[in-house]
Amino acid sequence: MTQQHPTALPVIDLSLADGTPADRARLHDGLRAAATGVGFFQLTGHGVTPAETAALTSAMRAFFALPEADRLAISNLNSPHFRGYTRTGDEHTAGRRDWRDQLDIGPELPPHVPAPDEPAYWWLEGPNQWPAALPELRAAALHWIDRLDGVARRLLHELLASIGARPDFYDDAFSPHPHLHLKLVRYPGSAPAGPPQGVGTHKDYGFVTLLLQDSVGGLQVERPDGTFLDVPPLEGAFVVNLGELLEVATDGYLKATSHRVVSPPGARERFSVPFFYNPRLDAHIAPLDFPHARHAPGITRDPSNPLHADFGFNELKGYARAHPAVTRRHHAELLPQG
Repeated sequence: MTQQHPTALPVIDLSLADGTPADRARLHDGLRAAATGVGFFQLTGHGVTPAETAALTSAMRAFFALPEADRLAISNLNSPHFRGYTRTGDEHTAGRRDWRDQLDIGPELPPHVPAPDEPAYWWLEGPNQWPAALPELRAAALHWIDRLDGVARRLLHELLASIGARPDFYDDAFSPHPHLHLKLVRYPGSAPAGPPQGVGTHKDYGFVTLLLQDSVGGLQVERPDGTFLDVPPLEGAFVVNLGELLEVATDGYLKATSHRVVSPPGARERFSVPFFYNPRLDAHIAPLDFPHARHAPGITRDPSNPLHADFGFNELKGYARAHPAVTRRHHAELLPQG
């Protein structure tokens, strides 16, 4: 694979971590090449079963088949924690509407209303909203969060080992509980007017994203020359990409890569399930100690999107930009003044 102009994503088998020393060396070589090159890969050997996947995807499809009134009953406009349903076109990326609707879910936690001396990002902890007509969705989604928490933790350990770092270097940043985020997403086909932006070009904020795709394509990864690589679905695999915090932590040695989703043609639907594995909100992400740190190329700098070493500030900034209506209703103080 030519790292500068890849034609397909690498496929990484996580089960090699349980193999011989040669197997583990092969796993680490593949992870290192993918994470320092294209910044994306397909992950197999993760242990999540077809039955677990079917339970989640069937409940997800049932949710989006509910009458709109049932979905809007759990609108994220009700939630100061940004949990719940977002109508098609109400989320924004790079200032433009994304043509998709979705349900945002996290671990079930009591609402954390920030005290006067606490950062506003604590609003991101709180309860989910669930459709009364579909109790199986709650069970399937919370199980998925628990399973992928374990997969992502193991993957992060192997990734850090692959570049010579201590595998548990960031364990404290994820303890006692990480800030996990699950989206159930439907792309309902092409927008009636305008460009086919299912979701606009962006990078993820946190550490690691695991994406479950259905059989309909649309995900594209940006190459260094500005062209885009299509990511065809691979049955049984998660598409994995690294977030900006890992790029910052390694001074650019590990890559957070821009990506987008092009809407499916016509009225064809596409379903996807991204899972974001992030540290706890108040974690301060220290620079990673690894042998090649002095050779790191430096991070990509975007004046319109400055990054903070304290994860919660990045996450709240992202939510506030993506969901302006929720922000106006519950957190007007976060909006630009003037």
